[in-house]
Amino acid sequence: MSFRVIAAEAACGVNVGAASTFSNSTDVRLVNSGATNRVVTVADSADATLGSFTLADGEVTFIRKDQTDQIFAANAEVLGTPVIFS
Repeated sequence: MSFRVIAAEAACGVNVGAASTFSNSTDVRLVNSGATNRVVTVADSADATLGSFTLADGEVTFIRKDQTDQIFAANAEVLGTPVIFS
């Protein structure tokens, strides 16, 4: 899998009010840098929850979302980076 980073990595906000669109990216790389499983939530632009999942400690995953959808996590140990797949 090959991808290009399009902005700096940042900690996820810990509630919907602090959620991020990650530069309006449609693809976001997430990593749980902590030693505890964390819940990650995707919300729409109206702050309504679209879905959530558990990201295991040390796990890396990618989320595809709409540009205006936002991501937040149960702890700022979850880091996100907007990417483009190539």
